[in-house]
Parts: sequence; structure tokens; C-alpha cells
Amino acid sequence: MNPLEIPEIVIKRLPLYLRTLELMADEGQVVTSSQELGGRLGISSTQIRKDLSYFGEFGKQGTGYEIDFLRGQLRGILQLDRPWKVALVGAGEVGHALLRFIEFEDRGFTIAALFDSDPQKIGRRVGKLTVLDIATLPEVIRRRGIRVAIIAVAACEAQGVADALSHAGVGAILTYAPIMLRLPPHVRVSYLDPVVGLQSMTYYLDPSRV
Repeated sequence: MNPLEIPEIVIKRLPLYLRTLELMADEGQVVTSSQELGGRLGISSTQIRKDLSYFGEFGKQGTGYEIDFLRGQLRGILQLDRPWKVALVGAGEVGHALLRFIEFEDRGFTIAALFDSDPQKIGRRVGKLTVLDIATLPEVIRRRGIRVAIIAVAACEAQGVADALSHAGVGAILTYAPIMLRLPPHVRVSYLDPVVGLQSMTYYLDPSRV
């Protein structure tokens, strides 16, 4: 099946399944079921089976799923069976925090280049990396074969950064900037905005308890 024919919401659930399977494996569990996965994730077992059916048959009737096998299949589907180099744009507080986030390396993502436009930051060491001038971004991205990037800059700078990344060949962007990016359809964008997350939850709070 053409990857573009699979609903995006299905693809977004696959990492949740993978993470849960890895937790089960760490706990010493060998086999699971769609009912158990669904119970841990708050997703119906029917939905889980439907999602997985887009990619093949992975379980056995009456015995469920072998955890090691299924997580290996999911890693292959998500192309996580290979390492990915990541460019990080923005050497501010968010950028520093991301560089300390060890799960990137553990999950196969290595921040291989760090860029900023601030002359006072360019050339400084941050962990294992030296902050590079953002003007060198196209050359560095192409030379190092980087396909994934994280944007951690102010909203007013984000679109220009995203355009430069796209033109350099980056096809997957995770952005912390609170702005919707306008990019070609082949560039996948994921947004992380904690303020929006909080605002969507306060709707459900009982105002009488404030």
C-alpha cells in the first residue's frame, strides 16, 4: 500500500504502540494482545487491530502478538531500524534542553548539527557540538545528509528557517515555534506547543473550584 493512502492518525498511533511494547519487553513480558495494548493506551482493541492490518498480519488467533516480533515490525515500518541525523536550529534555552534529552540517542536520533543566528552564540560549544552560523545551514545539511530537523526559534524566525531546511532537503520537521508553517506537501511537520496543550485542557476544569 502507498504510504500516502494510510490515514495520518494511524501513523501517529504507531509510535505509541511501539513505546508500550518496549515497556512490556523491559518488564519481561513476551506476548501481548490487542486488548492489553488497548487497556494501557485507552484505545479500543478493534482500533489497534485495524491500524496494524494496514501493514500485514502480525498476531495469531488465540495467542496474540509476540512482543519482540511486533516491535521489530513497527520499527521497520517507521524506519527506525536505521539511525537518523537531526539538525537543531536554535541554541537558546529550548535548544539546550533538547541537547540534554538522552532519549533522542536511545531511540535512534542523533543531533548532528546545531545552528543559530546570534553572533554571540556562534562558535561556542554546547555539549558535544559547536554552534554553527545559520548561514551555513544549506551546505551543512546537504553535506551531512540530514533529513530531519527541529526548530527551536522565535515565531518570527520560524518560517524562514523552515524554508531553508526544506530547500536543503529536509523532509521532516519538529517545531516548537508557535506558528503554523507553510511548506510543500512532501515536508512533514509536527508541532509542539505547550501553551496550546494547556489551553485545550483548562476547558475541562470545573470553574467552581478556581
